[in-house]
Amino acid sequence: MAEPPGGNGAVSPPAGLPREVREQLAELELELSEGDITQKGYEKKRAKLLAPYIPQTQGVDAGLQKEPRNQTPAPSATPAPSSSKYHRARSGGARDERYRSDIHTEAVQAALAKHKEQKMALPMPTKRRSTFVQSPADTCTPPENFSVPPDVTATTSTPASSVRPSAIDLPPSGIVKGMHKASNRSSLMDTADGVPVSSRVSTKIQQLLNTLKRPKRPPLKEFFVDDFEEIVEVPQPDPNQPKPEGRQMTPVKGEPLGVVCNWPPALEAALQRWGTTQAKCPCLTALDVTGKPVYTLTYGKLWSRSLKLAYTLLNKLGTKNEPVLKPGDRVALVYPNNDPVMFMVAFYGCLLAEVIPVPIEVPLTRKDAGGQQIGFLLGSCGIALALTTEVCLKGLPKTQNGEIVQFKGWPRLKWVVTDSKYLSKSPKDWQPNISNAGTEPAYIEYKTSKEGSVMGVTVSRIAMLSHCQALSQACNYSEGETIVNVLDFKKDAGLWHSMLTSVMNKLHTISVPYSVMKTCPLSWVQRVHTHKARVALVKCRDLHWAMMAHRDQRDVSLSSLRMLIVTDGANPWSVSSCDAFLSLFQSHGLKPEAICPCATSPEAMTVAIRRPGVPGAPLPGRAILSMNGLSYGVIRVNTEDKNSALTVQDVGHVMPGGMMCIVKPDGPPQLCKTDEIGEICVSSRTGGMMYYGLTGVTKNTFEVIPVNSAGSPVGDVPFVRSGLLGFVGPGSLVFVVGKIDGLLIVSGRRHNADDIVATGLAVESIKTVYRGRIAVFSVTVFYDERIVVIAEQRPDASEEDSFQWMSRVLQAIDSIHQVGVYCLALVPANTLPKTPLGGIHISQTKQHFLEGSLHPCNILMCPHTCVTNLPKPRQKQPGVGPASVMVGNLVAGKRIAQASGRDLGQIEENDLVRKHQFLSEVLQWRAQATPEHMLFLLLNAKGAPVCTATCLQLHKRAERIASILFEKGHLNAGDNVVLLYPPGIELIAAFYGCLYAGCIPVTVRPPHAQNLTATLPTVRMIVEVSKAACILTSQTLMRLLRSREAATAVDVKTWPTIIDTDDLPRKRLPQVYKPPTPEMLAYLDFSVSTTGMLTGVKMSHAAVSALCRAIKLQCELYSSRQIAICLDPYCGLGFALWCLCSVYSGHQSILIPPMELETNLFLWLSTVSQYKIRDTFCSYSVMDMCTKGLGNQVDVLKARGINLSGVRTCVVVAEERPRVALTHSFSKLFKDIGLSSRAVSTTFGSRVNVAICLQGTSGPDPTTVYVDLKSLRHDRVRLVERGAPQSLLLSESGKILPGVKVIIVNPETKGPVGDSHLGEIWVNSPHTASGYYTIYDNETLQADHFNTRLSFGDAAHTLWARTGYLGFVRRTELTAASGERHDALYVVGALDETLELRGLRYHPIDIETSVSRTHRSIAECAVFTWTNLLVVVVELCGCEQEALDLVPLVTNVVLEEHCLIVGVVVVVDPGVIPINSRGEKQRMHLRDSFLADQLDPIYVAYNM
Repeated sequence: MAEPPGGNGAVSPPAGLPREVREQLAELELELSEGDITQKGYEKKRAKLLAPYIPQTQGVDAGLQKEPRNQTPAPSATPAPSSSKYHRARSGGARDERYRSDIHTEAVQAALAKHKEQKMALPMPTKRRSTFVQSPADTCTPPENFSVPPDVTATTSTPASSVRPSAIDLPPSGIVKGMHKASNRSSLMDTADGVPVSSRVSTKIQQLLNTLKRPKRPPLKEFFVDDFEEIVEVPQPDPNQPKPEGRQMTPVKGEPLGVVCNWPPALEAALQRWGTTQAKCPCLTALDVTGKPVYTLTYGKLWSRSLKLAYTLLNKLGTKNEPVLKPGDRVALVYPNNDPVMFMVAFYGCLLAEVIPVPIEVPLTRKDAGGQQIGFLLGSCGIALALTTEVCLKGLPKTQNGEIVQFKGWPRLKWVVTDSKYLSKSPKDWQPNISNAGTEPAYIEYKTSKEGSVMGVTVSRIAMLSHCQALSQACNYSEGETIVNVLDFKKDAGLWHSMLTSVMNKLHTISVPYSVMKTCPLSWVQRVHTHKARVALVKCRDLHWAMMAHRDQRDVSLSSLRMLIVTDGANPWSVSSCDAFLSLFQSHGLKPEAICPCATSPEAMTVAIRRPGVPGAPLPGRAILSMNGLSYGVIRVNTEDKNSALTVQDVGHVMPGGMMCIVKPDGPPQLCKTDEIGEICVSSRTGGMMYYGLTGVTKNTFEVIPVNSAGSPVGDVPFVRSGLLGFVGPGSLVFVVGKIDGLLIVSGRRHNADDIVATGLAVESIKTVYRGRIAVFSVTVFYDERIVVIAEQRPDASEEDSFQWMSRVLQAIDSIHQVGVYCLALVPANTLPKTPLGGIHISQTKQHFLEGSLHPCNILMCPHTCVTNLPKPRQKQPGVGPASVMVGNLVAGKRIAQASGRDLGQIEENDLVRKHQFLSEVLQWRAQATPEHMLFLLLNAKGAPVCTATCLQLHKRAERIASILFEKGHLNAGDNVVLLYPPGIELIAAFYGCLYAGCIPVTVRPPHAQNLTATLPTVRMIVEVSKAACILTSQTLMRLLRSREAATAVDVKTWPTIIDTDDLPRKRLPQVYKPPTPEMLAYLDFSVSTTGMLTGVKMSHAAVSALCRAIKLQCELYSSRQIAICLDPYCGLGFALWCLCSVYSGHQSILIPPMELETNLFLWLSTVSQYKIRDTFCSYSVMDMCTKGLGNQVDVLKARGINLSGVRTCVVVAEERPRVALTHSFSKLFKDIGLSSRAVSTTFGSRVNVAICLQGTSGPDPTTVYVDLKSLRHDRVRLVERGAPQSLLLSESGKILPGVKVIIVNPETKGPVGDSHLGEIWVNSPHTASGYYTIYDNETLQADHFNTRLSFGDAAHTLWARTGYLGFVRRTELTAASGERHDALYVVGALDETLELRGLRYHPIDIETSVSRTHRSIAECAVFTWTNLLVVVVELCGCEQEALDLVPLVTNVVLEEHCLIVGVVVVVDPGVIPINSRGEKQRMHLRDSFLADQLDPIYVAYNM
């Protein structure tokens, strides 16, 4: 009972509660009264709040004290810990906190606290133990959240083999006998009846449903939908969104570039000057791995060695007449990051030789992350030569015979070693050509774009020189200063300052390689201290690492630094890094004005830099911007909520001699308003000049003329786009808020990937995230970008911690950035692709994510919260009656959708069979007329006949069985007899024995000896439902039915009489029973439908004769013909072909039990070939086995002499939509052994009428059409061209049998529909079954399904049977046998199976087809709904690490192709999805097993 909010059943709130707890209680009660939480949720939260204050007594409900296991614990409610504790925590986690932002951390904690009230009850994913193979640590400490492994005894797959058990008909689920079709539709949507509440899966789903009931942020407007098109919701702009209000900005100029009289005319000239006049001056000092100086290059050495290299390159590589290199050629520089000296010599050697250096990273493996794109760059630059060092060359990966491997995507390269000993000294008279700097290319710097493509930014000699001049002026460099560089010296600021500007100003550079920083993070600080360096070039991470390690060195002094250049000063975490570093090192002499953030980009080079300050001058300001404003591209000082603020520091002023403007990031380069964020563009001589070899993209980036709001150009100076987003603030200070490459545009709002990374890191990531490695990117799914966050997980992180961190990151990002995360994944440490300097290679990570090769160990998808642009759910429009629809169709010129086979009455048969009304009479007549004529031939796995039956033998055998039924069974006419036999002739004999005795046979598939628990209950159920008086079977099966194993599955004491028919006495039957009328029952046909319903139908003698006659006419069967049957003979058309048709038509049937194919795949095809069969019948499972098993063995088939050219029809017997892909691939594969492309076709039957369509021998070939899937969901058929998006290929299901009429009907209104509509297929025919066989005949259902009338129209007086299948009729251009145009019937799927979601009708197979295509490791897939959730079960045939890769791929494809959000993705082992003997998926069984938690899944992901 629900207590009133005031009191709790267990405890009343104790007196003297702290104030904040009382407030939280009040808030809870408010939530309950407003309906925001359920009563249960209220009680749980209330109990949790009060728990610390309630004395623990036995009386208290234990449930109130124990926190539920799989709910994410709420972020801790304790106030922030004291600073000392905080410091202790920080020093512990060595380097994870490299992006630590205290401002951000506070914001995140506040955001999480806000969420704490509406605690997200995210269900934790269910994971099989072995999947989490992350680290040895796991073996010792299993995470606590694992429940007891589910009981797998009840699973359907045999544990021994992962192969799918061949053909198992599982017991029907929740049967109400005779309750079928429509009446059961409602129960499909009920809750999981009978599922124990304790089960993991069902409680999780319940939790998930509770989270989904919470209102989503963008509320859907009330809607009415146009029935003809699904319209994707276009996000409407928020009327309250901030809009820029400032005036249009004017370009900002930097100070003029000073004219210094002794500035060299070219950079090479500066080198020549210092190399010849100041030869002893140190130029560059390299460190060894321990951080000790190992070698100092002087200016003299640099000059002489560069000269030698230049001479060697131009004169010594080829012959005199055919030099390998000419001035202007491009050369790759491949030098490791710890060898700046060799790199510097090579770089200047190239400049002196006038060849163009292209520095790239050292390739480590044949397939480095992004290596292929580097290869593309080398190819497009036409590079054939690579310079490297001897040591580096030795370390490159080699092939077996010692050659350097061919790197993926790279051109063939000649490798040249530039160590001094291999260089030739230049003759005295040789001088390099040093001309004044012009616009000719100097070097090419590579850059990786957002998509991962690599482009070469070409820098001209004049730009290189001007840039050095501008940097010298901005940084106020003076000759002989010492600088420390921690950056990559091959590119960007590292190259500009430590390799180029340093030579211009005769600086001494100390180069600290990345590898030293890893072992000794403080090394750069020590170098500054030791060398009294004036300038240091670092990134934020270096500041962090130094802070982590600063305790080791108390006596370092940074007082010599006048500039600490922070080159990634544009990052969201740079402010707090700089602040924290300053506060820690100010006591070591670091001056506040020395910190100089700068902004750079490969295209624009240095965009802005803060000038070294004057002591005592006020420090530059900060901008505290509203995140919400930023997402709309507008600058708003944050006032309302300090949690969603971004604090940015300025990066100084525009470069000397430069000019800057801000333009809109997309569309024409329109100047922004002063309060608008845009892309920073720079105009000066110091930028790049082009992307090498890419003229199109170049124009768009390097030759931008800004335009005003009217679109007319402003000035004629070209600008270069920097790729940075920002604005110019007061005092012309430049602020950068992000990069174009990191821009995520979600529903029209812009977010910055770095900001989201910063938020993720601020959520106590220490326990979970490995070294702060988080990647954020967006993928386009369903017409919008979706944010994906991928982090590396620490090897020792527990499952509980990880999940808690993940759910809190989701909340924090949601709260701070107001944007939903589509997918958040954790991967094992060190598995994300790396950039050369160890960062995360984003584009490669994204590619792995989309390919499904990231192998996450934890994943959360939240499509429900962030996909807000789904089309409106369709609402059925009431009020239009069926009659008006019909009139509308007729007016529109559409025919009523109906079709019929040839007329039975007009076809006269000369056959004597017409005289006999009963099949038993036909057999007696054949036994007299043609006693020796062979009717049946049964083959074994070797293809040898094991049993045959002539007309007389069959008749005699039937007589004996009839007599034993009288004697042993004491049966009366009309009793039901279950026939339990393996496929064979014994089954046929028993069938006719029953007819002779006047009993009614019921054929049942025998139980599987290895899997009795799954298969015996079905047998038991049919025996009970059919009220069988006796069971006829073989001795072995009789023993099995009474065995001990059987007793564990069913009650064996209650079987009816069991008679084995192996050794029968030779007795004459006194007389053969003759039914008084043909309307009497002949046999019962029981079958389990795919939805798990067991249905028996009654077949009268008249229907049997009509059925046999229709098949005889359609297939032209007569006594001299032979057909081969490879089918299960227990129900439907399979039974009729196996047992009835040969006796009626007299043709010979070669019987091939499908299970024999498991031991000999060739059996069916070799039989068809050997006996020169013209017509053969099989099932989909047989065709599938042959396609998969023999597809690559066509040569073996040829060698065995198998030839299928004689086959006229190969018919698949089915009760489903034709599997076009399978039949096509079968035809294609075996075309080489003579199979005609026209031979393969399918049949269509249903429970009410087992044979509606069958291709037959005459008549046009089966036709195919492409229909639009979107229209099908609206029950309309729209034909489209092949290859149209969202098209579905359908094939006609054979030709309608003689005497059969079909009409397409609206299942709701029961009115006939027009040609272009999807409706239920209704059938009228003399061989329709006469009703369901049930314990209590449900008359209404009987009438509705077997004898129903149309609600109006011409055919309203005809009695129709409802097949329960949806389909449509289409008039083709072909001519039918009657000379009329042929009407083709297309079956789309069973009405029972369809899923009603968002007001539309989906066919599971369409969703499954999409899912199966997404990843190579998906073996099989099945979907079903539970309440309103779509559940997708996929079988994984790869390794278990791939299980989680499937979750986002499955979610993406279903969203893209079907506009549906997947609620649960279940990854299981191969063979778990139950498939019946007809090869159909048993989705309802699967659903029951899922809800009862019997699937033993590898992983269950609940999409939020």
